[in-house]
Amino acid sequence: MAESTGAGGAIRGVPGPDHLVAGRYRLTSKIGGGGMGAVWLARDERLEREVAAKQVISTEGLTEEQADELRQRALHEGRLAARLQHRNAVAMYDVALDRGEPWLVMEYLPSRSLAQVLHMTGTMPERQVAQIGAQVADALIEAHESGIIHRDIKPGNILIANRGRASGTVKLSDFGIARAKDDGQDSPAGIITGTPAYFAPEVARGTDPSEASDLYSLGATLYTALEGTPPFGVDEDSIRLLHKVALGQIDAPKHDGALTRVILDMLQPSPKRRPSMVEARDRLAEVAAAGGNPTAILSAPLQASEGAPAVWLRRTVGERSAGAPGERGSTVRPASSGRPGASGPVERKRAAPPAPRPNAYVPPPVAPPSTMSNAVLAAWIIGGFIVLAAIIAGIIVAIG
Repeated sequence: MAESTGAGGAIRGVPGPDHLVAGRYRLTSKIGGGGMGAVWLARDERLEREVAAKQVISTEGLTEEQADELRQRALHEGRLAARLQHRNAVAMYDVALDRGEPWLVMEYLPSRSLAQVLHMTGTMPERQVAQIGAQVADALIEAHESGIIHRDIKPGNILIANRGRASGTVKLSDFGIARAKDDGQDSPAGIITGTPAYFAPEVARGTDPSEASDLYSLGATLYTALEGTPPFGVDEDSIRLLHKVALGQIDAPKHDGALTRVILDMLQPSPKRRPSMVEARDRLAEVAAAGGNPTAILSAPLQASEGAPAVWLRRTVGERSAGAPGERGSTVRPASSGRPGASGPVERKRAAPPAPRPNAYVPPPVAPPSTMSNAVLAAWIIGGFIVLAAIIAGIIVAIG
């Protein structure tokens, strides 16, 4: 991927429309944001095509060391994403430096995120959910084979194309906090990154993310699309939610059927009891095919239910800010007691550069064992002594 620098590498403010990034990509309009910065619709003036250009959070005001670290993180994301070439993953085209600021240039997919769709509809039909899951799982199989763990699978990072020949195409996006299994770049000790409502229990407890935790997050995303709420519910108290996730206590689903059974297997608390990503993909494809060809489902565009409009094609106002339940970002540090809902300092603010981490949390300790079992045991012991005393008294009376 080419890298280019602007005039003198000077660090300046945030650019606006019509700015030419690295002498090649002309910004048109801001279309969103991801884990590491603003995303613009731009035109590649060399190849005459539309692209998505993501400006990593500005280095303005940082020391040179901090700015360089931010640039390296951008290069890291670009290189990771470039490893993955799959029809169901957003393609990475270029990494550029403009006026000292790092940019990632990606495939532009006119689309609506699954989070936006769920904001409008609440839920989706079983076969559509299964097809989305099968196609994202297929992309994740390729990612894992390339040594990439996504770490932030959620409705907001799944796109459904809504224009032209690609309409209905499902793509996984935003590898902003992805990690290569062999790159050694981990978050600082005691910090985990991602979106808590979609965490796997072991990640909430501080274990490094893995292929199995990506599978769990996909299962949580599909659960949300089918049920209308994340498997652990929605809680304004992020610490309490994180404790619930750490214990693996999902809410019982309202739906029953083949898809629910697959999802519940994906949501097994123990990583060893979950299916492989290949097995999950194949089972999801079978549900989506409903007796048809499961293999064809993996490359087919998403179809609306019979007699219903394709909701991802609707035009709505203010949809960019819409999100699925549980996707609101924050930075939270639990109180020293580590108990769910404990009083103590709670910060809700954006993480500071040079290493922005969306939704960063200090993992809570595993909740202490319930004292209920101890109380029951004590009751049995006391009761046993009473019964034994009665028996002895009876024997004495009988002898006397």
